[in-house]
Amino acid sequence: MKLAVCDLKSVTAYSQSRYYKAEKLPGELAGAYEERTWRERCHVLPNGNLFIPPMAFTNSLKEAARYLNISIPGKGKQTFTKHFEAGVLVSEPMELQETKAEVEGEWVFVPSDGRRGGGSRVEKCFPLIKGWSGQVAYYILDDIITEDVFKRVLETSGGLIGIGRFRPRNLGYYGRFEVLKVVWTDR
Repeated sequence: MKLAVCDLKSVTAYSQSRYYKAEKLPGELAGAYEERTWRERCHVLPNGNLFIPPMAFTNSLKEAARYLNISIPGKGKQTFTKHFEAGVLVSEPMELQETKAEVEGEWVFVPSDGRRGGGSRVEKCFPLIKGWSGQVAYYILDDIITEDVFKRVLETSGGLIGIGRFRPRNLGYYGRFEVLKVVWTDR
């Protein structure tokens, strides 16, 4: 097993959209409900700070591996894709400096059913983190993944796939990041 400890820094804002369910107050209108509850879309640690879920980084890396479809040298038409999908794990969240109470919101006019091109639209507010940085530890469980291939896939993950709501892979522009440093070690 290998461990890749990566220093990452945002290139664009990051937005969260965690599912939540909160009871409406008696007589509360939809706009007032949204105004009162939108911060529930945040991923929050017990200390009140926001965090980026580990699966955001894991899934972004796996999507980048699928996108690149890099062939394994000497293995015919086999690619690294299945090795990234089954053999890489991020288990710890990245803690952010923002708290749930102070995070800014972005009001957006979105389809009411959540599907692109939906007929009716409603106003929703999503948490928006304008800048972030930190370390992410990627556990490389499949030894066929080399350091060079990992770095290439990680850079593509940050540049073309992204994390969070409205990321490039979902036709958006939020959630892009750059790789500042990768420390690769055997475990």
